[in-house]
Amino acid sequence: MKYSKIIGTGSYLPEKILTNADLEKFVDTSDQWIRERTGIRQRHVTADDETTGDLAYQAALRAMEAAEVEPGDIDLIILGTTTPDVIFPSTASLLQNRLGLPHVGAMDVNAACTGFLYALSIADKWIRVGDARRALVIGAESITRLVDWDDRQTCVLFGDGAGAVVIEGSDEPGILSTHIHANGEHAGLLGTDVGVSAGFRQEEKNCGISIQMKGNEVFKVAVRTLSRIVDETLEANGMDRSDVDWLIPHQANLRIISATGKKLALPDERVVVTVDRHGNTSAASVPLALDEAVRDGRIQRGEVLLLEAFGGGFTWGSALVRY
Repeated sequence: MKYSKIIGTGSYLPEKILTNADLEKFVDTSDQWIRERTGIRQRHVTADDETTGDLAYQAALRAMEAAEVEPGDIDLIILGTTTPDVIFPSTASLLQNRLGLPHVGAMDVNAACTGFLYALSIADKWIRVGDARRALVIGAESITRLVDWDDRQTCVLFGDGAGAVVIEGSDEPGILSTHIHANGEHAGLLGTDVGVSAGFRQEEKNCGISIQMKGNEVFKVAVRTLSRIVDETLEANGMDRSDVDWLIPHQANLRIISATGKKLALPDERVVVTVDRHGNTSAASVPLALDEAVRDGRIQRGEVLLLEAFGGGFTWGSALVRY
């Protein structure tokens, strides 16, 4: 059986940092309030002239460098994002040209915070059936562009960034399995209510585009759902919780991360946490956390990683990886 394997990781964060102390100056909130409820103390924010494509470009370069591949070695690019540069062409297509890749398939995937895992699942299947040899998979967001800075419940949560991996075909197991799901029943709990065909509200700032979230309800569904997908993923691979070396979760809220870590009976030092410094970077959060733990030496070759995420839609997904 042919597998796909991660051979390189990369990430990029915008230079501008917005701390909780900075937010206190123009939002009715406090550092203590934010930390106690989310675990976040700062987040990165794109510059006015910076786009999601810019972030993805830098992360992709670093992933390809780590994988020791050239643009001509890539024959598929999939980008998970909720905040593309423009409606069309896709940001992946713009990135394909910018990176100097051959005329290969390039697409965006919108699954909110689960976007990277959806993209990874697609690329993994593409390689397994033999339609691609090597793929560039990215999660990138300029999610603060959707933030209503007057809404203290949501504006403190989000940050911008990008993470990327290069995967290639392998005769040895790398990506052991991926699992993706969605349930539109809960769409009203997290999302936006404007768009191209639904229409924009021209009289409002940003045409009325802003993130709307019912935090307590989202928290409850997220914890239950991520618990179930942990069981599903381990069962699909005939593994026990003790077989997992690292949990690399979506970085939305420290309490949700802790609940998932307890489900796996993993000590805190085996759960990769970046939410305190990055905030919720949506589709970028899992690959950002993965790259950080690879580059600082925590994650070693041969270890088993559980990647998981939950996002608006609702969408959720996981990947079990032997790194």
